[in-house]
Amino acid sequence: MTKEVNPKLILNKPTRKYTLEEYLRKEANSIHKHEFINGEIIKMPNARYNHNLIAMNIAIDLSYQTENSDKNYQILGSDQKVYFPSLDEGVYADALAVCEKPLFWDNDDLLLINPILVVEVLSKSTQKYDRTGKFDKYKTLESFKEYVMIRQDICYAEVWYRERPGLWHETIVTNIEGKLPLQSLGVEISMKRIYKNVSF
Repeated sequence: MTKEVNPKLILNKPTRKYTLEEYLRKEANSIHKHEFINGEIIKMPNARYNHNLIAMNIAIDLSYQTENSDKNYQILGSDQKVYFPSLDEGVYADALAVCEKPLFWDNDDLLLINPILVVEVLSKSTQKYDRTGKFDKYKTLESFKEYVMIRQDICYAEVWYRERPGLWHETIVTNIEGKLPLQSLGVEISMKRIYKNVSF
């Protein structure tokens, strides 16, 4: 006689928790990207063409504009993990900047802990998380000074700059002829460059 299983017990089955080391091992062998949140390994949604194009446009322009800066800014793309030591969590950004020397958790160059600027390209499935939960995670990093959110369906860029601990200044640009000021790097990016070859 087959024992009937209560479906409620299946639905309430505890989620498997992983350590950071287990996450890194699994991620190294995975064909997909995953974030490490609250001990869980969470698959990231696939990025669409406009998303990838915008992220690349920004990374290229930031790299070009900071090339002759007095400071050594390093611009990285979407494959660099950012780790939050106080939370024991790790995520990917769409683009980011480091000032002078990159610092890594436990000397592991997979786990960057000192971005000065982070860029996220918003999508329907992730924009709520990017605006709130993910922003709050970045705020736990002492180095973090500026957060850029770009919409891919319309011309819209939102920047939050940390003027001092606990005080953030918001700038929104919606004009394709406008420029997006990035105070942490001392540069401006034209909206035309951000949306180059993007079709809404």
